[in-house]
Amino acid sequence: MQEKEISNPRPITNLPPLPAGRVIALDPGTKRIGVAVCDESRTISRPLAAIERTSWKKLLAAVKDLIQEFDAVCLVIGLPLNTDGTESDMSDYARLLARNFGLSLEVPVVLEDERVTSYEAKGRIWSGKRSAEDVRELVDSEAAVIILDDFLSRLEAEKAARS
Repeated sequence: MQEKEISNPRPITNLPPLPAGRVIALDPGTKRIGVAVCDESRTISRPLAAIERTSWKKLLAAVKDLIQEFDAVCLVIGLPLNTDGTESDMSDYARLLARNFGLSLEVPVVLEDERVTSYEAKGRIWSGKRSAEDVRELVDSEAAVIILDDFLSRLEAEKAARS
């Protein structure tokens, strides 16, 4: 069986410490790509407008603009695994995105397990008494917030373990 190429072949626990600054997360979907960013202290994450899934060139330009606008030091891409941990077709797409971004950007690009984040995101949005239309519009970027929060928690745990 052939090994799949990924931009971050090491587990997150082997990541070198990132410089201080914001981190951007993407939740790759079939129609839209959810986007989230954290503050400089990495304590609060918030959703940004989702990016329509069109061409690679437009996506790359949009992500480069976001990295520049927020002076981000890392890009996190949600890796959609099946609930049993196996890979899916969308996993292949996320890995391809991570590889392409890794070759095209000046910041580190990492993958973060995003199992069931869309379900959790829908629950968060529904609990805010939003309409079904709002849920459709907001779910991708809310899922990106969850991915980002998970990554930041794991990053903080790794930092504490090194201390």
